[in-house]
Amino acid sequence: MRPGRQLAVLGLIFVVLYLLVFFSGGASGGWKDRLEPRLGLDLVGGTRLTLEATNTVDGKPPTAGNLEEARQIIESRVNAYGVAEAEVVTEGNRNIVISLPGQNRDLTDVGSAAELRFRKVLKATDGSGAAAAPAPTPSVAPSGTASPAPSGSASPQATTSPKVSGSPSAGGQGGMAPNPSASASATPSASPSAASPSASASAEPVPQSIEQQRKAVEQKVGAAAWAAASGLQAPADLTTDPTLADKLKPFGTLTPQEVAVLPVEMQFNVPTITCAQLDKRPAASIKDEKQKAVACESGAKYLLDVAKVLGTDVKNASAQLDQTSSWVVSLNFTGKGQEKWTALTREAFNNEGQACDQTALGQDGKCRVAVVLDNEIVSSPEIQGVLTGDSQITGSFDNKTANALASQLRYGALPVTFEPQEQQNVTATLGDSHLKAGLLAAGIRMLLVIIYSFFYYRLLGSVIFLSLVLSALLVFGALVVLGRSIGFTLTLAGIAGMIVSLGVAADSFVIYFERLKDEIREGRSPRSAVPRAWIRARRTIISANAITLMSAVVLYIVSVGAVKGFAFALGLATVLDLVVVFLFRHPIMTMFARTRAFLSPRVSGLGRALPARSAESGTARNPRVKEA
Repeated sequence: MRPGRQLAVLGLIFVVLYLLVFFSGGASGGWKDRLEPRLGLDLVGGTRLTLEATNTVDGKPPTAGNLEEARQIIESRVNAYGVAEAEVVTEGNRNIVISLPGQNRDLTDVGSAAELRFRKVLKATDGSGAAAAPAPTPSVAPSGTASPAPSGSASPQATTSPKVSGSPSAGGQGGMAPNPSASASATPSASPSAASPSASASAEPVPQSIEQQRKAVEQKVGAAAWAAASGLQAPADLTTDPTLADKLKPFGTLTPQEVAVLPVEMQFNVPTITCAQLDKRPAASIKDEKQKAVACESGAKYLLDVAKVLGTDVKNASAQLDQTSSWVVSLNFTGKGQEKWTALTREAFNNEGQACDQTALGQDGKCRVAVVLDNEIVSSPEIQGVLTGDSQITGSFDNKTANALASQLRYGALPVTFEPQEQQNVTATLGDSHLKAGLLAAGIRMLLVIIYSFFYYRLLGSVIFLSLVLSALLVFGALVVLGRSIGFTLTLAGIAGMIVSLGVAADSFVIYFERLKDEIREGRSPRSAVPRAWIRARRTIISANAITLMSAVVLYIVSVGAVKGFAFALGLATVLDLVVVFLFRHPIMTMFARTRAFLSPRVSGLGRALPARSAESGTARNPRVKEA
């Protein structure tokens, strides 16, 4: 064989790996920063919360789709804290694990059930921070259908509007029309704004009561600004009153958390409070169905009535193809939910009490009903009839947008609740001590293996030492690259997995070297014994490592939490150890077999095998013994 080729392949692997470490897309900062793997919160401190789905429709675990939808909503809530590198993952068929490295916070609120509300739109105004102006509403033919178009931009798009049809009562057409800015994305996004405040107020102490929080906001904006905002009876047009614009300017500097505690009328009437602030309010800021609320859709700010239909009133929502092969969203209600829905559509269709002003009416002069998930409006259909049966949203949907809207409606209706099972707060000091302890344990384990190797195998101990160093470098580089590419974080359990892998690597050395001694005792020269021993030991080494690897894979699949990190690290180290076995250990042994030192019992570490052969050198050798 030509060992130089295998060593060249190993060298190429190292070059490619460390080019990715230093120059891949996620690499930034100095050389030291680029060499830092992504560490878990048990090594750098932070908070981990495990949420378990405890209540479903049939008592069974939620489906994978429902759990993923819940994860996305919880992730958006966690991101509202403004923290970096937050991690929200599903584990098993019931659990969602939230990790915030580097910060200690109370995360129990983020697991509250997603709140779906149906609220009548009372008023509408501009939410971009410019002069207050009614948002234009496209017209809809009196066909009992409605028109929302997917949102995601700051202004309504001129697209063919979706429509909603249903079972009408005797007194009106069946259908409701969503506004052209209805959302069709799986995760509602905040409308962009030129004045985007900070998303986190964690650095400031927050009072406990609403009154105290409002008092703190009043002191921040000043008495003049607060008095001006309190005196507004309708959205102010700042372009016609520069003096008022100066007074209300401080409201544009409030954080979303501070905006959330303001009175509803103030949130709506103050033009400097933008949709960028409203969309980033903490989760459940408009949870109370008995209170009016303010929310945004495509850059428009809506004043919403109390919620008269809740998410638990929705039985099902699904994307379907109608008779014209167009995608529609079918909406079904429970028994009592249907009664509430019929009453709400009657109230909106007739505009009872003239509750909806001109800015909130749809194209056909009817009130709209906003579908609100948490703090976001996912659709705002115009009601064109009194609906006494199931409703159907139709229009310019495709498969993706129809399923996205259906999943938003369906999830808000599911009676799935999460209960906090475990919240762990790790300080940065404790995390640092964990990291040092883990690295110290790994270092001691490696040092003991190396000392024993040199004591027992002597020259062959250098092969063990170099193999372990190369394996450690490969594992370290892989951890850095995987942390950037797939978000893998190294935890204390992961370090434990790597420490265990040292024992697996040491076993493969023992198998190979003892097999080599056996070959020499049988009368072969060291040079011929090396390839012979490799062929016979290779199967055992592969089998042993394969069993370890399969154990790591099974453990990774069936486990949750820190055990998953242990299994991943163990499996990764085992695979990379096999790479070193084939591309370094065997070729370097072939090269050592050609040296004089390898023939010396005191230097090579082959011990009694070589003296036994030397003693037989004076006698006639068995001619049947073959030289490999």
